[in-house]
Amino acid sequence: MSVTLQAYLRDYAANDPSRQAVADAVARIAEAGIVIADLVAQGPLADHFAKVRGDEANAGGDTQKELDVIAEEAVIEKLKLAPVAFLGSEESETPIPLNTAGSLVVAVDPLDGSSNIDTNVSVGTIYSILPYDAASFPDPVDALMQKGSAQVAAGFLVYGPSTVLVSTLGAGTQVFALDRTRGEFILAKEAVEIAAATKEYGVNQSNMRHWHEPMRRYIDDCLAGKDGPRGKDFNMRWVGSMVADAFRIFTRGGVYIYSGDKRKGYEAGRLRLIYEANPVAFITEQAGGAATDGKTRILDIVPQKLHQRIPLVFGSREEVETIASYY
Repeated sequence: MSVTLQAYLRDYAANDPSRQAVADAVARIAEAGIVIADLVAQGPLADHFAKVRGDEANAGGDTQKELDVIAEEAVIEKLKLAPVAFLGSEESETPIPLNTAGSLVVAVDPLDGSSNIDTNVSVGTIYSILPYDAASFPDPVDALMQKGSAQVAAGFLVYGPSTVLVSTLGAGTQVFALDRTRGEFILAKEAVEIAAATKEYGVNQSNMRHWHEPMRRYIDDCLAGKDGPRGKDFNMRWVGSMVADAFRIFTRGGVYIYSGDKRKGYEAGRLRLIYEANPVAFITEQAGGAATDGKTRILDIVPQKLHQRIPLVFGSREEVETIASYY
């Protein structure tokens, strides 16, 4: 008998009010995901979704597509129905107040990979859920800037040939798939385990000339194959949409690499610690993998600002540790 997301969350929450709050937030994010998935599926029939909105970049410094904004609005509307006090969004400069009596804050990248909207490549939504109380966090920014290890839940949705939710509630990582005939998510894999070792890495190798020496040496050693110091041949896979690359890693292992480099604006990495790195790191560790900025475990890093960027390496534990050894 199939297990729905609602049933899974109900069993997780039991009679615990704090868990019920988390379950409510995850359920509402999944509902927003169904709305966004339907919009993404319109593809070239709604090509205006891929158009840049306005002349200014979003809070993270990137251009905003129409669907970025629409996706954020969908998440906001659904989370208004959950016990979430504030929403931090990659698309917004400051936290968005929702239910100030809520016991949670949520950080979200409403549409990861939005540069691929018009190319029919998988895109997605990433979220992080953190505990909140007004006495401990008079400024909601501080609540969103808790270390990644404080997360109580995290996940990402992928809008591709199928719509999937990769989720952790702090006890393993699960995959749910959207059954469109029923309009609900069904448990597809209860205990995801990322293979510890791998022969596959994902990186934008066209930027190699800009890389710092440790990353250049690591990739050079991989390219040398079985005759080089690694003693085995490697494959490279790179979609350019992190949720798509991540789902591949959760399915068959591998590592994702987005290091800092010498280009202006890329010195400290490009991905956002709070909206992307922290949730993905939490999900990865719960599946037996690892995540680092090259030197420090992602979940141990104390955010310095709301839209902080950071280098990110995650995936198969042994390979992540090998990459870190080059630094």
